[in-house]
Amino acid sequence: MQTKTYTTIDRIALKWPAGPWDGEPDKMQWPDAATGLPCLAVRHARSGYWCGYVGVAEGHPLYGKDGDDDAVCLDVHWGITFTDACAPGAAEDRGICHIPEPGEPDHVWWFGFDCAHCDDTSPQDAFYEATRSEWFWRTDGTYKTLDFVRSECARLAQQLAEATTER
Repeated sequence: MQTKTYTTIDRIALKWPAGPWDGEPDKMQWPDAATGLPCLAVRHARSGYWCGYVGVAEGHPLYGKDGDDDAVCLDVHWGITFTDACAPGAAEDRGICHIPEPGEPDHVWWFGFDCAHCDDTSPQDAFYEATRSEWFWRTDGTYKTLDFVRSECARLAQQLAEATTER
């Protein structure tokens, strides 16, 4: 799998203020360095927070398992919030799917997490906070960068590589 990045979100139209998201792409695919598992980081199209995903091929003991399944004991930022196959027909530059190299599995099962929790903030949150929108309330959340998501994906990939059916 090649590392690819995509930048598709119109940040000016969404009125995102300057922040640590400047210079980051909106989607990235890469192979995990230690395990070779496919990884994705996909930015939410409106709010701008990141979601991270790691895929396993058919034959993996957790392939097809739901995040609530007792066999799925994975430790990642706020837990697993997504499990599914590649979204058929999804846009390459936005979808939860990857472009495999020849000989790599095309059908993978994705385990994902998101950075939209009580200790997280996003570019859209920063806009609301800057404009003091009446309904907006903010915690002391922090923006989780692409580097953070890549690090969490590496932790998740390691756990998936070590997963067995004996849980």
